Amino acid sequence: MREIKGENYTIQARLKVKGEEKKTLDDLMRRWSSCMRFAYKRLLEGKKRNDLKRELRIKFNLNSRYVDDAILEAQSIINLSKELGFKPEKIIFGGRNLFEKLSKNHLSEKQKEMLRKEWKEKRQYNLYSRGDKSKSGNLNLRIAKKEYKYYLRVNVGSRKWILLELVTSHKKWGLFESFLIQGVPYSVRLKKKNRRYYAYITFEEYLPEVEIGFEKGAIGIDLNAFPSHIAWAEVGKDGNLISYGEIPTPHLFDGRKTKRDYWAWQYAHEVVRIALEKRKGIVLEDLRLKERGFRGDCTGRKSRRIKHNFSYKKLKERIIHLAMRYGIAVKEVNPAYTSVIGMLKYAPQLSLTKDIASAWVIARRGLGLSEGVPRNYKVFLQVAQGSPQRESGRADGSTDGRNLSAPKHPKGALYNLWRVLGVAVLTALSPERQETPRCLSPLKRLLISGDVGRTLEGREVLGPGSGPMGAQMPPAGFLGTLNRRGINSPAPELCTIAQFG
Repeated sequence: MREIKGENYTIQARLKVKGEEKKTLDDLMRRWSSCMRFAYKRLLEGKKRNDLKRELRIKFNLNSRYVDDAILEAQSIINLSKELGFKPEKIIFGGRNLFEKLSKNHLSEKQKEMLRKEWKEKRQYNLYSRGDKSKSGNLNLRIAKKEYKYYLRVNVGSRKWILLELVTSHKKWGLFESFLIQGVPYSVRLKKKNRRYYAYITFEEYLPEVEIGFEKGAIGIDLNAFPSHIAWAEVGKDGNLISYGEIPTPHLFDGRKTKRDYWAWQYAHEVVRIALEKRKGIVLEDLRLKERGFRGDCTGRKSRRIKHNFSYKKLKERIIHLAMRYGIAVKEVNPAYTSVIGMLKYAPQLSLTKDIASAWVIARRGLGLSEGVPRNYKVFLQVAQGSPQRESGRADGSTDGRNLSAPKHPKGALYNLWRVLGVAVLTALSPERQETPRCLSPLKRLLISGDVGRTLEGREVLGPGSGPMGAQMPPAGFLGTLNRRGINSPAPELCTIAQFG
């Protein structure tokens, strides 16, 4: 199976170094640091890497891997300084700030001694070894398990090694253990700080090749801050709804950051579990949240607090990363008008909540399916504007909600038509508060029956609030609440026109 490179992780661990091990390790770190600084100067002079390797091995009594890593480390510092706009010749190993403090004369001897030790540790006590997949991890600085404890086996030269116990409580250590068994390469950097030794282990996660795609359909995911839940909808390859559900996410708003991070992973696991069960890819919105003041079902201070605590980006990133880890394809789509389309087109037909209907639209958009405006909604717009009924449901020369002077873009025109339609319908449902209604079932008759715009003998064209239209729209301010369906609820059958008589 082909593997794909994923994210890089770095784990910090402390080394237990005692007695003679301390002298041996200090000597190795000093020689390697001197080798790296020497290679840095020679590279600035124009010498080549291959020419330096033999010279450095003899001069500093290091094996070829340590020498090669020192040369590559020096070259990376040169490249980085050039990218940042600094002169490589001016680099001071150990830190410029500490060096400038040591150059001042007003410091006491005690202060100078403390700064000198700190600068010396940063300058001289470093060791780095790259990982190698062909060597099952790292040859010079290898991590081994012995009697339920992990040790760092350090190659000190002359076919000698020392074992140093690793102590860490890093949250990614469990992940590293699983990759360590597979022989994933990892790099190790040793540093000395305040007479203590630390190891920084860097490894790259290798992700499996995508096995679950969009051949059989997709699962649309709609992340919502208020009420806090994840709405999902499963569709077939033709875009028809198969099942749907909601995952409550109440723990994303309370507790410390670490607790919210933990629950974000748990909710991401739940989403991925559904995708594994359905064997279909995941579709998300490519949404960039911005603070827009009064918006949604709650306003003011409460809205700002909810939006601040709800980390949409964090939850989405965890879903994407976890799905890639299990070989599930993930796609992000344009979020424009997904809520409006789902609320007006699909929620009334199947008595769905607007969030599940939005997830349905997201899934269909991930499959490349377009959303046309129903004919009866076009008629409704014409009736609301007082224009005569037309067979095609579209007025000749209409701008679809755009200015006459605006450029004609078919996609933008369609989105603008949905925007106008959303304002017209929501105003009729809730003219006073201008809120998104929870009950959208009254739109079913308007969407399916086709009564809107029909003319009867002796009557004019019907408009909102008169004749059959008055029965179709609820009274002003009516905000019912739909019952929420559980996870994996089957999709109800479509209502037919015959049901309305």
